[in-house]
Order: sequence, then structure tokens, then C-alpha cells
Amino acid sequence: MSFSSKIKSDYKPKRLAVKLNAKGEQFVVKKHPWVFSNNIVKINSEAKTGDLAVIFGKNKNSVIGLGLYDAHSPIRIKMIHNDSSKAEINASFFHHKIEEAYRKRLDLLKTNTTSYRLLFGENDGFPGLIADVYDAVLVVKLYSEIWLPYLESILKSVQVVSNANTIVIRLSRGLQQSKKHQLKDGEVVFGVLGNDVVQFIEHGVKFSANVIKGHKTGYFLDHRANRKQVGAWSKGKTVLDVFSYAGGFSVHALYNGAKEVTSLDISKQALEIAIQNGKLNHYTGKHKTIAGDAFEVLKELIKKKITFEVVVIDPPSFAKQASEIELAKKKYAQLAQLGEKLTAKNGLLVLASCSSRVLSQAFFDINSQVLLSSNRGFKVILKTNHDLDHPIGFTEGAYLKCGYYKFSN
Repeated sequence: MSFSSKIKSDYKPKRLAVKLNAKGEQFVVKKHPWVFSNNIVKINSEAKTGDLAVIFGKNKNSVIGLGLYDAHSPIRIKMIHNDSSKAEINASFFHHKIEEAYRKRLDLLKTNTTSYRLLFGENDGFPGLIADVYDAVLVVKLYSEIWLPYLESILKSVQVVSNANTIVIRLSRGLQQSKKHQLKDGEVVFGVLGNDVVQFIEHGVKFSANVIKGHKTGYFLDHRANRKQVGAWSKGKTVLDVFSYAGGFSVHALYNGAKEVTSLDISKQALEIAIQNGKLNHYTGKHKTIAGDAFEVLKELIKKKITFEVVVIDPPSFAKQASEIELAKKKYAQLAQLGEKLTAKNGLLVLASCSSRVLSQAFFDINSQVLLSSNRGFKVILKTNHDLDHPIGFTEGAYLKCGYYKFSN
């Protein structure tokens, strides 16, 4: 099997000598992966996207880090080596980093799981690049043009390390419009893809992902541990999975013997996938679906006095930018309020957030305040964050948080 010629780049990156202001230098010294345009004081040459930025410290004039220059982003330099130690940026440099990332996932791969995130962007030293494995299919998603000159060697390394038979490239909207490459979103660049929908296993439970047209790389792997946990606590219970997408929580609950599971999502297509994912496994409970706006549907269920023994609310990100933070907090408070009303006596309410701009403490405080005002006794039995294959390397990289609230009445 050979790689597509489209992954090759004609551009030969230059080496740029870069000096930063004191604030930018602090970012690099503290191993933060981002350098903003207003932190740059001087560049010795005309800089283009993909060029290697060699960052010199102001005091000793020694190298304090290496990054890739991004002409089209306010994050002008994306760091790949926050260290004063010497490093040659070549195929073996990236291969070593990929092997290092793989080693961090070994404990997860000892479980009955065939899907994992091999590269988690900045957190693994690959800012703007994600690599997810679904059984023998590797999906690489690019968010920045900085990787185009290095893509060929990186893809060859991720294929060797993951032992993937097939590699699919997914592109962010910005990259889909870019004229600096010939790649298409969803293109197979290595091997053959027999079916757009790939089956994989997550802690013994069978799932599928559409690696060509599904959200992100086809599925959301970050909640894996939480899905397993919800499944373990769902035996014989009625379960409501809000913002269910492809039924991650729903299918784990059914697999673990839930009596009845209701998947709620605005997308009918996602609900069809949830039903299909359920059918990949043996279960005896009932699987119902509701298509509609979650806030409206939850209010309707409350009016009808319907409750569930386990309620999971895992919404999409509500704060993509700083201006949306306050509104996001109001939405989380509203969902906690609705969730409490839908949780049966002695039931379990699971509330999650993937908004990195709403910090963990703020999210848990919102939930506690809302639930305390309900006059129901409850206990926080678990707080979780990212699974093993989503290691956190810097503050902004920590986006996922999940709280489990058990009511005593």
C-alpha cells in the first residue's frame, strides 16, 4: 500500500529567528503552546505559514523554544518544542513524539477497546492536528496549514505507530477553502476504505463511526470513561440521554441492562445512528428516541411529570468565544434545573460540559448552587475530566468536566 501523492508539499520551510516581548517569553518558558501576534517583537525574515520559528530569549540570546509560524491566526506561533534543549525538526523528531504519545495510551489499549485518540493537538505537541484511531482506520483532522510541509512524514509515522490499514484526512472549514493543498475533506490518503461507517469497540461495547461525514473525526472519544461509568450504574433503570448524538451513553446503558433508554437529540440522523449502534450489541431493554430542541423537550417532559432514574445531560460547547461565557453559564444553570426536575426520587443526574472557556470550578459551582436551591438532598459522588487518551498539557487544553449527583429523596 502506498500513500497518496497529495500529501506531499512543495514548500520548503525557512528557519526564522524570532524575538518576543517579556509576556511572550514567559508563555514559552512556562511551556505554553501558543504565542500571539502581539507578543512578537522581531522576525529576521519574511515569514510564511509552516516556517520554523526559532525563538531566542532576550537576556542570554539563547534558543528557548521552537514553533511553527501561522500567518493567518492570531496565535501566530504554535509551539512544538518548548525547551532550551537542541532539537532538529525532521521526520525522526515527529516520529519520536508520536511514539511518546502512543506510550501514554497503553493502559487504555490493554482494555477491550479498539478506538482511541493517538494525537491530542497541543497537548501532545501537535497544535492544530488530531489523530483518532477507529479499529484499523486512522482519521487525521487538520485545523491549520502549518502542518502541510510536514504532513507526509507525520502520516507515515502515525501509520507505523498505530498499525492502521487506512488513513482518512479530515479538514477544518478553513482548510477546506485553502488553495495551498490538493486534499479533500474525507479523502482516503492511505489504504482502502471499504465502508464510510467503521465499527469499533469501547470497553467491550460495539459502536460505529462515519469517518467521512461524521462530526469531528466521526465520533467523540473523550467521554469514553464516563459512558462506561453511566453504563455500570444503569442496570434495571430508566435512562434519559440528552444531546445523545450517536447514543454513546444510551448504548452503554442498554448494554449494561437498563430497562428503558430515551435518546434525545435535535438531529434525526444522529438518532438513527444511535439506534444502529444499539443494535450492534445484545440488549433486552427498550430504546426510544425523541428528536427536538433539548430545552423545549425537557420542559415538555416536566409538564407531563415524567421522570427517569438516570439523567445524562452532555451538551455541545456553549462558549466558543469569550463573549459567550456568561450566556453559557446561564444555559448550564438552566440544564441543571431541568435535569433535577426530571430525575426520579433517589435518582442520578449526570451533568457535563465541554466548554473550555467555562472553567471546571465555575461549572461545578453552578451545578451545586442550582441543586441546593431545589431543596432536594443530594451527594456529589464523582467528578471526572478527560480520559487517558486526552492528556492535558496546558490550562486551556482542559475542556471536559462531568459531575455525578445522587439524590437522596
